[in-house]
Amino acid sequence: MRVLNIAYQQLRRYGKTRVSWAQKLTFGLIKNDHYTQVFSDRDVAAFEAPLGIRDLGVKKANRRLLETVDAFEPDLVIAGHCDMIGNDTLKEIKQRLPNCVIAHCNNDPLFVPSNVERIKYRAEVADAVFVSTGRRELKMFEGFGARVYHMPNPVDPAIENLDNSQRTDLPIDLLFCSNSNNFTKRLQMVKNLKDALGDSLNFKTYGSFGEAPVWGRDYDRALAQTKMGLNFNRQDTHYWYSSARMAQLAGNGILQFTSDKLHFDELLPPESVVYFDDEQDLLAKIREFHGDDAKRRAWAARARDFFQTEMNSQLYAQYIVEASTLQPFSHDYAWARDINLDGSLK
Repeated sequence: MRVLNIAYQQLRRYGKTRVSWAQKLTFGLIKNDHYTQVFSDRDVAAFEAPLGIRDLGVKKANRRLLETVDAFEPDLVIAGHCDMIGNDTLKEIKQRLPNCVIAHCNNDPLFVPSNVERIKYRAEVADAVFVSTGRRELKMFEGFGARVYHMPNPVDPAIENLDNSQRTDLPIDLLFCSNSNNFTKRLQMVKNLKDALGDSLNFKTYGSFGEAPVWGRDYDRALAQTKMGLNFNRQDTHYWYSSARMAQLAGNGILQFTSDKLHFDELLPPESVVYFDDEQDLLAKIREFHGDDAKRRAWAARARDFFQTEMNSQLYAQYIVEASTLQPFSHDYAWARDINLDGSLK
C-alpha cells in the first residue's frame, strides 16, 4: 500500500528531536512493507515562506501537499498533528483520488478544549479518526462522519532500545521530565515527593525546580541511567489516556508509577506498572520498590516485554491501516478488544 504520513517531522531541529509517535508510525509502516512518504507541514511552510516566517507559508504548504499527492498517488493519507493543512485540502485530495482513504491520528489529551474541537474538525472529512484516549471516552466524536478508534502510544525497538530491568548499577533512582505547566497541578505533587524523599534516593526532575529540560540524546542519556520513573499526565482524568512517557519508560525497562484512575490495569498485565491512589500511597510504593531492587526489575521486565511484544510500532501501524481501510484485523490487538472493525464499541 502507498501511504502518505502528514505530520511534523522536526526537520529544523537538526537532530535534537523529541521522541515522536509520528516517526514511530512511519517506521512501523515501512517495516510492514508499505511504501511510505512523509510530509512535514510546519517545515514545508517555513521553507516556502518569505524570510522563513512559517505562518506566511501556510497556503504554499497546502499547495505543496497537493503536488505531493498528485506525484505519489497514495492509497491512504494519514493526517496527524498538521494544523497547517486545512480540511479543504483534504477534501481536494478525495476529489483527485476518490479511492484514497483519509485517516486522522490525534495523540493529544481531551482535557485541552482546543484539541476536542480539532478532532471534531478533522472528523468532518476523515474516514477514520484515531485518538490516544480509550474508546469509551470518544463518543463525543461519533456522528461527524468519521469512524472513531482508540490508538495506543507504541514503542519501537530502534528507539526504546534499553533494558534497564536487567541493570543494577543505575545512578538515577527516580525520574520525572516535564516541559508543560498548562492544564496541570502535577508539579505540586512532584515537589511534595521531593521534600518527603529528601536525600534517601536520587530523584531527578529535569525541566522543573531549576533543573534544565533534556531533549534528544540528553534525554536518551537520562533514561539510560534510570531505575524508576513517574508517569504523571498533566491531568489524570480520562480512561486509558497517557502521554508518550508511558511507552518510553516501559519500553526501556524502567519501572513506572501511574494513577489508578486511568484504569490501565484493564489493559496491561498485572505486576508490570505500579498504580497509586493518592500521594501517600505513591510515596509508600516508591520507597517499597526502591528498597527491593529484585522486585523493581521483575515488574519493569514484565512491562517491557508486553510493550515490545504487543504495543510495538509494527502492530500499531498495521492496526491503523486495517481499521482505516476496513480490512479484518490480522492480530488480536490488546488495546482494541472492545472495538469492532467499524470503530463501534462491542
